[in-house]
Amino acid sequence: MPEVGDRLHAALADRYRLDREIGRGGMATVYLAQDQKHRRPVAVKILHPHLAANVGLERFQREVEIAARLSHPHIVTLIDSGEADGFLYYVMPFVSGESLRGRLTREGRLPIDEALRIARDVAAALGYAHGQGVVHRDIKPENVMLHEGEAMVTDFGIAQAVSTDSVEALTQTGTSVGTPAYMSPEQASGDKELDGRSDIYSLGCVLYEMLVGEPPFTGPTAQAIIVRRFTEVPRPVRSIRPEVSVEVEHALLRTLARQPGERFAAAGQLVQALAAAAAARTSPAGTPTVVTASHRSIRSIAVLPFADMSPSKDQDYFCEGIAEEIINALAKVDALQVASRSSAFAFKGKNQDIRQVGEQLNVATVMEGSVRKAGNRLRVTAQLIKVADGYHLWSERYDRDLEDVFAVQDEIAESVVRALRVVLTEDEKRAIERPHTDNVEAYEFYLRGRQFFYQFREKGLQFARRMFTRAIEIDPTYARAYAGIADCSSQLYKYWDASAANLEQAESTSRKALELAPRLAEAHAARGFALTLLGSHEEANREFETAIRLDPKLYEGYLYYANGRFAEGKLEEAAKLFEQASAVRREDYQSPALAGLCYIGLGWEKEAHAAWERGIRAAERHIELNPDDPRALYLGAICWCRLGQVDKGLEWGDRALALDPDDAGVLYNIACLYAVGGKPERALDLLERAAQNGFGHKEWIEHDPDLNSLRSHARYQTLLSRL
Repeated sequence: MPEVGDRLHAALADRYRLDREIGRGGMATVYLAQDQKHRRPVAVKILHPHLAANVGLERFQREVEIAARLSHPHIVTLIDSGEADGFLYYVMPFVSGESLRGRLTREGRLPIDEALRIARDVAAALGYAHGQGVVHRDIKPENVMLHEGEAMVTDFGIAQAVSTDSVEALTQTGTSVGTPAYMSPEQASGDKELDGRSDIYSLGCVLYEMLVGEPPFTGPTAQAIIVRRFTEVPRPVRSIRPEVSVEVEHALLRTLARQPGERFAAAGQLVQALAAAAAARTSPAGTPTVVTASHRSIRSIAVLPFADMSPSKDQDYFCEGIAEEIINALAKVDALQVASRSSAFAFKGKNQDIRQVGEQLNVATVMEGSVRKAGNRLRVTAQLIKVADGYHLWSERYDRDLEDVFAVQDEIAESVVRALRVVLTEDEKRAIERPHTDNVEAYEFYLRGRQFFYQFREKGLQFARRMFTRAIEIDPTYARAYAGIADCSSQLYKYWDASAANLEQAESTSRKALELAPRLAEAHAARGFALTLLGSHEEANREFETAIRLDPKLYEGYLYYANGRFAEGKLEEAAKLFEQASAVRREDYQSPALAGLCYIGLGWEKEAHAAWERGIRAAERHIELNPDDPRALYLGAICWCRLGQVDKGLEWGDRALALDPDDAGVLYNIACLYAVGGKPERALDLLERAAQNGFGHKEWIEHDPDLNSLRSHARYQTLLSRL
């Protein structure tokens, strides 16, 4: 190792034994080494002498210490740094695998699904780091490692530590901090006050290269590349690779916007956009992309309803409730992909092989368990199973008093996170340890209510509201139960019974939930929903924004917000929110179908068709598992009709109507179906029946593009005047 020499080797010998050089870049030479103290392989990176001389030990260690605080599943952490006989070095765990640069050199462009997955991993790492006040400044393929199917970002903080005063100096030395092919325009201009949007631009360059085989701007010199960045636009990805979807191209172009204000404001928004784009992607023939087991993330999980092993077999609601609470807790962990309740619970009572369950839900791990409740004693068993081979990753049994159920739920969630090797942030730890009522009896009534809330039927919502009411009679401080009452009342008012009593209860209980728990995201979402129905849209929007800030994975936050924007006639904003809801809950059929409705109202036919195709695929999967769900049938029916398959759409609609012929929500949506299908008289008949049975959300009817063909009919005008 001639560059390091005996001097450096001797200086590090008491701590690290340098074995061999494994890499060389613009800033450092990398050695595989052995950590003598902890007996583990590490990567020791020795800063090039001319950089070390300019930086100095104090500045170097100050920046590295900031980066060393980062702890995230997609970040290779800094574990040591220092100075050895004039050489500056830093140390990271040795990550087996290869760099993204090595993969691109070997294969050129990557499969689209894999490129999107890698970009999402990197964006998740950036989002976490930016939240800690750390900007990477040198995102490029060399700094992305591929390990066990996951992407991990290296060298956080190093570019900041060695940055010099001008781009000119960097390009002259050839050691560009923020390699020219990937640096943002503001970084190329020498702006020292960079924020996370600069990293987002660099990631866009990396994604572009993964998709087409080269960065968006190339040239013989660093200066030539920078000039092209300011004078040209990248060649459209789809002109090079037509199978890339419109959604992917739109997301990519936004990351590569020349002005920072035109890019995604935060990396988390990019993660959501890429997730939505991945969900929307189809082959040129329009068939769904198949996600193979090899591309399924090990950090994906489905939690099945726990089996009722109680002697009286009367704890069904309790078994579902425990599983749902664990799902909700795990969903707060950014690095985990968690199957939704509706998808996982479709396997309730079915004795299917775990591998088949995993394949159908597209997850790598499945959690199942059982509950035995006798008197005041509780036995909960849980096991986490790897889908690929059926082996257990973790299992545990808990024998506790009933009052300890909350601690058991938290322990199970934490154990699953550890088993999947996910490192929790402090915010995620707090999210998993969600505040509950201390009263187990109140909690049981709350769980009974949640069981029926998801049915999306009038009687189910009425029963759920009664159960939530019982919960607050027992514990008058139970904020989540108040939010549950508010949501039930809002849903009943909107779809079934537009009475003053329902609206007043939605308003009062949502306000009470916020008074009791001002940091409860569900309370803010419930308040926003109620205010929307009251017509207080500006105030409602503030509540929804707060809900999403407190819990970026709260599906109802995005869905209710989108519905509110739609009611205002703000179709573009509504479409974005429906897409965000779809990204949060990948299996959802509602949000893509409703996004398509917004797009067609805007005249964006391509986007509408892509959304409806996603909605149909999701509805088909949902109906396969839940054949008696009329909502999936009628929303899917409208998608079929909109895509030109009217007969199939009407057949699905008739199935939905047969399941619940007097339900106001069903009647309204089948009226929309017949309006789209060119049968206005039948549509008006059903619309009038829907109004008679309680559907009274006038703002929605006024802005629903599905009803455009009815606007000029006298019967439509008469009906609207009565609402």
